[in-house]
Amino acid sequence: MDELYLAVPSPAYKEQVMAFKAEMLEHADSFDGCSGLNEVDTYEEWLDFHGREARKGWVPSRTWVTVRRSDGRVVGIVNFRTPLTEFLLQFGGHIGYCIRPSERRKGYAKEQLRLTLEKCRAAGEKRVLLTCDPDTASEKIILANGGVLENEVEDVPGLGKSGTIRRYWITIES
Repeated sequence: MDELYLAVPSPAYKEQVMAFKAEMLEHADSFDGCSGLNEVDTYEEWLDFHGREARKGWVPSRTWVTVRRSDGRVVGIVNFRTPLTEFLLQFGGHIGYCIRPSERRKGYAKEQLRLTLEKCRAAGEKRVLLTCDPDTASEKIILANGGVLENEVEDVPGLGKSGTIRRYWITIES
């Protein structure tokens, strides 16, 4: 697998992030962890994460683009939210992540989550919550990064496809 790194979104990533958005829309894919990319018209609007969070009453978050080192291509986007609201505690978790459709099945999501857990550890987090539909690639990624199932809850807000959300905790203490 090619080496990946997480980068803070900047104007340098404008064309790639907007191409990422177009690819996601073309595949009618979910924008999990993309910090509202599907809700904005311009890259500059998307970069205003904290302004949008404040206007919408969202929890503060950190967003990174996941970049393949060999060619600088943006292969994913990941978002870390804290503190957890009741909604995030029940349904959404601390971390949302996404890999563009053309770059899936290469181990990138597993590595993206591992890199995000390192960022969380560096920020002083001891454990994080991730949620997913049962029997999905996301569940395998969470398990591969040390996820421990706490429980399943009914998907009341309709975030997934199965009607059930599995809630996993990952301990990240050093």
